[in-house]
Amino acid sequence: MRSIFRAATPGVLAPTRMVWLPGAFHTAEDFLAAGFDAKVRARGLPLDLLFVDVEPQHLGDRSALERLRVDIVAPARALGCRSIWLAGISLGGFIVLDFAATHHDQWDGLCLLAPYLGSRTLIAEIAGAPALEAWQPGPQADSDEERRIWRFIQAQPAEVRPLHLGYGRADRFARAHRLMAQALPPDAVDAVSGGHDWQTWSTLWERFLDSMRPDP
Repeated sequence: MRSIFRAATPGVLAPTRMVWLPGAFHTAEDFLAAGFDAKVRARGLPLDLLFVDVEPQHLGDRSALERLRVDIVAPARALGCRSIWLAGISLGGFIVLDFAATHHDQWDGLCLLAPYLGSRTLIAEIAGAPALEAWQPGPQADSDEERRIWRFIQAQPAEVRPLHLGYGRADRFARAHRLMAQALPPDAVDAVSGGHDWQTWSTLWERFLDSMRPDP
């Protein structure tokens, strides 16, 4: 697991660190090319960013979750970060959700942009239920990561920690995103024009950052 760190104010530890995981076929450098760090600096927000690559060989097993805990989250706590947000785009969002569902005490907030949320078969099954809260993940949720994250999503109304979902209305995963939105407060969901691409994700990121800015 390789990471790139960008501090909001060089030499100063921000109280909040956000760890970003990219989607499949993307890298940590793509966040920099999209200006994710520059947008934080332009707003003067007290937020440190850590962009993390997950090696392809670890995408099919759960070792990525343990490495994220040991190599990324634990050291941030040791440095004194009071608040750790986990964030991901597409497949990175899926990994973040699986981590959040597995390690309940290791994060303080989630930011998910166009997350992959499972196979079309599973999404159709969930959509076929009378409502999201009526869908039953079944006993296989303990061993099936897709069902496990949806069980976690179902439980969000009882959670006190923030979870932000952003997506493009023309995103190929938008059907799943709309289902997930049913479990979240309206102000935790941001849907904009656009598809599954960096232009849309950059817009969503800017809108999320603007929502973090203190009132004048």
